[in-house]
This record gives sequence, C-alpha cells and structure tokens, in this order.
Amino acid sequence: MNNNSLKISGSNLKKRLKAERRFRYYGIFAISLALIFVLILFTNIISKGYSAFYRTLIAVNIEFNDEINLESIKEMSDEEIKQIDLYSFTKKNIYANFPEIEKKSDKKKIIKLFSIEFEEDVKKYIISNKKNIDNKNQVFLTASDDIDQIHKGNYSRSIPEERRRVSNFQLSIYDKLVNQNRVKFEFNVPFFTRGDSREAELAGLGGSLIGSFFTMILVLLLSFPFGLFGAIYLEEFSRKNRFTDFIEININNLAAVPSIVFGLLGLGILLNTFELPRSTALVGGITLSLMTLPTIIIATRASLRSVPPSIREGALAVGASKVQTVMHHVVPLALPGSITGTIIGIARALGETAPLLLIGMVAFIVDIPGSPVDPSTSLPVQAYLWNDSAERGYEEKTSAAIIILLGFLILFNLIAVIIRRKFETKW
Repeated sequence: MNNNSLKISGSNLKKRLKAERRFRYYGIFAISLALIFVLILFTNIISKGYSAFYRTLIAVNIEFNDEINLESIKEMSDEEIKQIDLYSFTKKNIYANFPEIEKKSDKKKIIKLFSIEFEEDVKKYIISNKKNIDNKNQVFLTASDDIDQIHKGNYSRSIPEERRRVSNFQLSIYDKLVNQNRVKFEFNVPFFTRGDSREAELAGLGGSLIGSFFTMILVLLLSFPFGLFGAIYLEEFSRKNRFTDFIEININNLAAVPSIVFGLLGLGILLNTFELPRSTALVGGITLSLMTLPTIIIATRASLRSVPPSIREGALAVGASKVQTVMHHVVPLALPGSITGTIIGIARALGETAPLLLIGMVAFIVDIPGSPVDPSTSLPVQAYLWNDSAERGYEEKTSAAIIILLGFLILFNLIAVIIRRKFETKW
C-alpha cells in the first residue's frame, strides 16, 4: 500500500470517527433536551399542586351552654351526634370570638372566613373528644377557600379591594388571627377521603380514586384473560388463512385507533343498546377493556414469538400434546412479557379521559361509590372538571390530582420494568 492510499484511509477513518462523535453528541443533546422539558413539566405541576396536600384551619373557642346539654351529648352515639342541628350554635360561638364586631354586615363577613361546613367540624370535634369534652373548647374550623389561598401565599393581597373576593376588613381579621397564633396548617386528609364539592376547600379525590380503582379492576379482569387466550390461539393454534389475517390486521388497526372512538362504541352499544347504567365504573371498565385488549394481544403474541422453537420441539419430542406444550412450557416463559404489556395497557387506560367523557363519567359526583354500578368518575376526569372551575383553589387541586395520576403511572411502569427484569429469560 503506497503513501497516498494510507493518507486516504487515514482521512476516511478520521471522518468516520468525527461522524460517530457528532452522532453521539446529537443523542446526548436530544436526551438532555427531553429531560429538561420533563423537569420543567414536573416543576410546574408540583409547584402549583403541592399546597393542595395541606389545608388551613382557624381556631375558634366553643363554649357549651344551656342550649347544648354536654352530659347528654357524651351519652349519644356518633350517628346521633351527626343528626344534631348545631348551625346556629356554632355561628353564635364564632361571633362570640369577636365581641368588638357588632354590625350585622361585618358578622356576615366573619362567617365567610370559614368553610360553609363549619357545623360539621364542630360535630367531628365532639365525636373525637366525646369522653373528654369540657364546657370551653378550642376547635379548629376549616378556613374558606379564599383565606386558605391567602395563607398559602397563592392569592395576592396587592390586588385592589374591588377586584378581590376578600375585603380589607376580612384581611384585618385574618391578620389578627395570625398574630394570635390561631391559624395553622394541617395535612389535608379530607382531600383523599371526600368526594367532589362546589366549594374548593371541601373538594376531594376520594370518589375519583375509588372510581378509578373499580374501573382498573374491571379492565384487568376483562382484558387480561381475553387478551392472553386470544393471543395464544392466534399465535399457537390458528391456521394461517384469510380469516386469521383479517383478524390480525384489525387487531393492529384497533391498537392505533384514537381512544375517543372506543368512547363512541361504549356510548352507542353499552349505554344505548344494552342500557347499562350511565356514569358508572362498570361501563367505564368495559369501554377501557376494549381499548386495552389489542395492546395486550400484540404484546402477548410478541412474547410467545420470542420463545425459541426448541422449547416446543423438546416438549413434543418427549410426548407432550400441543396443548400441554403451549400451556406448560411456552406460556409460562412468555408470561413476564404478557404481564408487562398488560400493566402498560392498564397504565394507559388509567390516564384516559376522552372515552369516559362520552359515557357520562364527567358528571358531578359528591358521594363516594360503593360498587362498580354506583355513579362515579375517574382521576383524569376529575382533574378535567376542576380545571374548568374558576376558583383559585381548584387550580392547585387540579395539579395535585395530576401529581397523583403521574405517581400511579410511574409506579405501574416501574412494576412492569421490575417484572420484566426479574422473570425475563435470556436465550
């Protein structure tokens, strides 16, 4: 080889090395850019939603008098206490905490510092402290949405009074309570145990969490066995002909169909034809199962296809039947991939909104569902509903619902990765 050939070869080698370095840098840049956008997204959501996980309480001195027989209350059951009318009694005690306020209009403004369910807070206090309750008690009542947002720093006090929902008089009372250490934060347990509400400070995710749970259980029970056995039949037992080719083409097409089409299917068949109850986890579960089924079938078939032919041939060689070969040898080896595909499909179904909107799960549901046939909503639909509300308190709760939804999706994908790595067989 002469010198010119060596120079040309060296020059080509340098070009290839430079091209490889550029390609590597492009890849690093693309991944870094994606991570930056993900970080911005998570930072934005978390910064807006973390405050929904705690709530503002205001301490009020409650004094039992002749109107409320303390001894009789101690003997009552919890259900009986819940039936007592303490609304006027609680209002009088709230007014008594501000003896300097005499105008009726000012007293109405004071009441608006608290949630409309301040009576329920007093009842809960009585139930929790029934045996140790005294004539004079300090009870923490839930603050209204506006005061809650002010105390969290989400509501600017510099806005002119005519454009604020909180007057200067109410702000002065709030400042006085803060200086007296009568305003505090508490972890927002009702956010996870209550249903939806027209009042932002009382709205919770309890109903949507239970609704999503029922829906996902139905998706798992319906889509996994049908998807698994459908994939086994198509991959291991069916003959290759026009009919099976037609089925395979349609399964692949259904996996790419927009989710809203499945919502139309649920609306037209499940609700209008079979007249199943509207806005229930039952209809939502069946609809999302139909959407998830093609994904599970495709993932399971890929897992079955990855099992080496030698496994099948060895089982058949020792006398196993076709069914025994598939069910005792092939399916167990392909099961980790099938489960991974199922979990990813369920994770996708958990985040779906469009199909559920069409089947009526967008309804305003206050009560927490007790079964799949009770009216309910789901986590993403609840976030959608809150996002349409005007109150500032719903903005933080929308972000908080998205945080929880993302947490579940990350958990599902993490479980899928762990299962795949733990049970995957290297051939």
